[in-house]
Amino acid sequence: VQLVESGGGLVQAGDSLTLSCAASGGTFITEGWFRQAPGKEREFVASMAFSKAFYRDSVKGRFTIAKDNAKNTVTLQMNSLKPDDTAIYYCATTARFYTGTRVNEFNYWGQGTQVTVSS
Repeated sequence: VQLVESGGGLVQAGDSLTLSCAASGGTFITEGWFRQAPGKEREFVASMAFSKAFYRDSVKGRFTIAKDNAKNTVTLQMNSLKPDDTAIYYCATTARFYTGTRVNEFNYWGQGTQVTVSS
């Protein structure tokens, strides 16, 4: 199983970014995005299972998770970015059905992509 992320970068507050995660080597049910800022624990951002999406409160209305089944790709559209969104973003996936809000629900992880939002 391989997860390859792309789309991170340096942006200004209020800008948008789209992260992409291409999965290969398996069939997956639950996909998620997590992030980890320096000195902090990895935290849930968004997840999707059977077209049902979940978001952490601080990104609701700004971030959108979507899955392209034909391409086996999961994206995270991030709008109205804030400096507090700065972190390394990781995609994760599992062949089981979960809400996908906890790190230990996932057994496959990408390498991470840096998102930096300047004020």
